[in-house]
Amino acid sequence: MKSTLFFIAALIFGVVTEVSAQDVYATTTGTASVRQVNQQSRIAHGTANGELTRAERKALKAEQRHIRRVKQRAKADGVVTREEKLRVNRKQRRADRHIRRQKHDAQKRY
Repeated sequence: MKSTLFFIAALIFGVVTEVSAQDVYATTTGTASVRQVNQQSRIAHGTANGELTRAERKALKAEQRHIRRVKQRAKADGVVTREEKLRVNRKQRRADRHIRRQKHDAQKRY
């Protein structure tokens, strides 16, 4: 009996969460914000342990600012279209590659 009630409660919660998530999904850029925070922390970590030079850090930070501005423009009209989400996602994937390449190249900050 308890397991049946728990299952029904979980099912209802899942449906309610899905419906509310669909409303929010139309006005957000999805996981882009979480991804951006992760990228910024990777840049900070690379700077702290010497994997990034000052010039590399500056370029990566500029790329993050550009992505942030693209996200703000996408949200400006109140609806984030599929194309806008794809554009932000593509820019973040590219930034991920840039961060990894810069952190793992042979340059070191001494």
